Amino acid sequence: MSVGPLHGIRVLDVSTILAGPLTATLLGEFGADVIKVEAPGTGDPARHYPPLDGESSAEWALLGRNKRSVTIDFHADGGAELLGRLAATSDIVVTNFRPATLRRFRIDFDDLVAHRADLVMVHVSAYGRTGPYADRPGFARVAEAFAGLTHRTGEPDGPPVFAGYPVADGVTGMYAAFSAMLALRQRDLTGEPQLVDVPLYEPLLRMMEDFIADHSATGESMGRQGNRNPHISPNNLYRTRDGRWLALPASTEQMWQRLVVAIDAPDLSRFDTMAARIEHRQEIEERVAQFVAARDLDPLMRQLTAAGVAAGPVNDARQICEDPHIRARGSVVEVENAVGGRRLVQAPAGRFSGFDTVVGGVAPRLGEHTDSILRDELDLSDDQLADLRQHGVI
Repeated sequence: MSVGPLHGIRVLDVSTILAGPLTATLLGEFGADVIKVEAPGTGDPARHYPPLDGESSAEWALLGRNKRSVTIDFHADGGAELLGRLAATSDIVVTNFRPATLRRFRIDFDDLVAHRADLVMVHVSAYGRTGPYADRPGFARVAEAFAGLTHRTGEPDGPPVFAGYPVADGVTGMYAAFSAMLALRQRDLTGEPQLVDVPLYEPLLRMMEDFIADHSATGESMGRQGNRNPHISPNNLYRTRDGRWLALPASTEQMWQRLVVAIDAPDLSRFDTMAARIEHRQEIEERVAQFVAARDLDPLMRQLTAAGVAAGPVNDARQICEDPHIRARGSVVEVENAVGGRRLVQAPAGRFSGFDTVVGGVAPRLGEHTDSILRDELDLSDDQLADLRQHGVI
């Protein structure tokens, strides 16, 4: 296997919490050299999220991997200049400060391009750089509500409900990493700097492909439907005899016909279109629920798999870590943490024929690499480093 495809690409991670740092982490997993820029003394707030593993968040082993940590205080005179000098050695800057904050610190796109004329900047923010809400604060849950995902989540007769994880951070982090690759390609084709503007809500809105199109066609706004799918039946979670839950979506005609055979219900085959199955959803899903409720999960999974029916258990974290398929693929791996122990974390997603992804070692301590990077990359002397530290810049 060769080194990752982003080997030789340097990324400055000037962001905090999840979406921005995830963008940089994903780039690091494919070979990029990632330098994380943090505030002296406190660092990324995500370092301190409970539960703690020693002095750092248990998540830090995942969030901080494949990064080197440098501390710079943008409030201090010289902070912006120091970041600019680091940007001059970098290909991509990832940030998630609000637009007004970037301007106030003098680290916005135009400021950093002055240091490197073909720089790529990926700017993740709540609402984007343009529009009347550009400088509003926001986090993932705000974006999920704004984009309509929260409106759609929950039971029909109940209140809106957040998804079980702030998915806006994850979806936007992946979309921003993808966008960084597009911008890097464009830069290499044209030699021009590239600014990527990714608000938290837009990837979610793009992801819900039916939401706006259906509204445009019907004039209605799709509401909460619990675990049901508005376009597919049967598609639900069903409880087994031994108290587990099974996800079973019959998303195609072929899958429906296989399910009818598997549950030995030939009379249901008369519902031979999705429209008919949606119309008779209650009857169909009750029959499927009865079938599942009479069986334990493991033999039921063997039966459905043998019949070619797509179905799967609702796993908790322990079940994921113990699952033989996840273990065989290495989807969860064991890494060293900062206090010398071993912890399980998610591996990079996907496998590639031409290169390996990078899990990385121990996530960095706050400012662990400040002196070495500034000395090696910017040729700063020990006296200069001491002066920067004395003035609170690093």
